[in-house]
Amino acid sequence: MRDVAALAGVSLKTVSRVVNEESGVSTDVRQRVERAVLQLGYRHNLAASNLRRTHARADTVGALLQDVSNSFSSSLLRSLEDMAHDRGVAILASSLDEEPERERAIVASLVRRRVDGLVLMPATTRQDYLAADVHNGLPVVFVDRRPQGIDADSITVDNIHGSRLAAYHLAAQGHSRIAFLGDLPQIQTAADRLTGFEQGLAERSLALPADLRVTGLRSSDDALAALLRLLDAQDPPTAVFAARNSITIGAVRALRQRGLSSRVALVGFDDFPLADVLEPSLTVVRQNVGRIGREVSRALFARIDGDQSPPHHTVISPELILRGSGEISP
Repeated sequence: MRDVAALAGVSLKTVSRVVNEESGVSTDVRQRVERAVLQLGYRHNLAASNLRRTHARADTVGALLQDVSNSFSSSLLRSLEDMAHDRGVAILASSLDEEPERERAIVASLVRRRVDGLVLMPATTRQDYLAADVHNGLPVVFVDRRPQGIDADSITVDNIHGSRLAAYHLAAQGHSRIAFLGDLPQIQTAADRLTGFEQGLAERSLALPADLRVTGLRSSDDALAALLRLLDAQDPPTAVFAARNSITIGAVRALRQRGLSSRVALVGFDDFPLADVLEPSLTVVRQNVGRIGREVSRALFARIDGDQSPPHHTVISPELILRGSGEISP
């Protein structure tokens, strides 16, 4: 800044006003400073500037999602970015991969960097390790999973209701041998989806056979192998509910390998790109990711701006999108 001030023939305070886009500088002087900035290749050090201000913000928030390569997480991140861009805020995003220690380490790193707030899709079963930070004013908004051990804003989807819709729909097509393919049962969303599916079947006087309940599937390859085993059994399922988008992709591949895409019904939880151009097109329980992202951004930036109201817990209902794969009769 001293080099810029010397080249432009102005004071350090004037340079500070220009780079911080403050008023009180004439057009001629502002242009001289801006020319000096360009000539010297100067970049304003926001972190250093913030150290000089009592109530300064970093204009940075952390977004800790399970897997930013997953279509749900990436779409959510994009929605957050769009809202943050309008405020000149940068997002530091990271994947947690269902690893609790990784979550704690990344959260600690972001807190040390004094981010303005956190969006968290937790891998931990309890988040009371954040209690002191939340008490000291760190805005934290939970997404996809409800907070445990602390009370903070959350934006979640009614997973039980969504899975119940899938069960109703497959039962209405006449299916009774329906396979459930799910994620780790200790994950809150995965447990809710299994619960909702079993409730939906029970309400239609059906049950989920133990041999058709498969959980702990972490990838599309896991789902592919699991469904191939079920399809090759003596009493295979006539329908499948895949409770996560990556699991659905594995199920699609399994049905295609066995030539059963038009004979075994399939409903997936979560939409994903190109699901509508498969043959048959994929019936899904769709989460409104755009709305989820907007609600998360609204809650986070309201807290950053000083909202002191009690925590809000917003639950969004998913919808069943009929495209063909879920309407196949046994």
